[in-house]
Amino acid sequence: MSSTPAASATPLSTATYTEKLWPNLGVWVIVLGLSAAGILILIPISVLAGYLAFAGLLVLQTVLLIVWTPTIEVTADTLRVGRAVIEREYVGEVTYYLADDATAQRGTRLNGLAYLCIRGWIKPVVKVEITDPQDTTPYWLTSTRNPERLAAALGASRR
Repeated sequence: MSSTPAASATPLSTATYTEKLWPNLGVWVIVLGLSAAGILILIPISVLAGYLAFAGLLVLQTVLLIVWTPTIEVTADTLRVGRAVIEREYVGEVTYYLADDATAQRGTRLNGLAYLCIRGWIKPVVKVEITDPQDTTPYWLTSTRNPERLAAALGASRR
């Protein structure tokens, strides 16, 4: 099977396209709000406990968001989306979708066997057909802030 977990990062000098799917401002506002809830929960016990809870929750959520932020990377030989890697020889048709078309690809037109790397705060998606006969995954669908650039790096068309 050609889709395997990524063992290590490719040097940036060999990548033709690289993108991190960082959370947007709205996600960070939610992180602050959830951290502030720690103050509200523990301040009746102690003001210090409330502020320590805020700091601890803020650090924990920030670390988790940074660690779990996926990377999209295209090299001459491979495509890596999040934890999945596939050789470029098994990449078929590549298309990108914007606005309502992107929403439909993530919803009503989604194949249940597809590999997904979707972030709700990033609307455009790129669909990468998988041509490996041993792989049951029909395609990969990934969020991207630069659908034209990613599709161009893979050789694609717009729908």
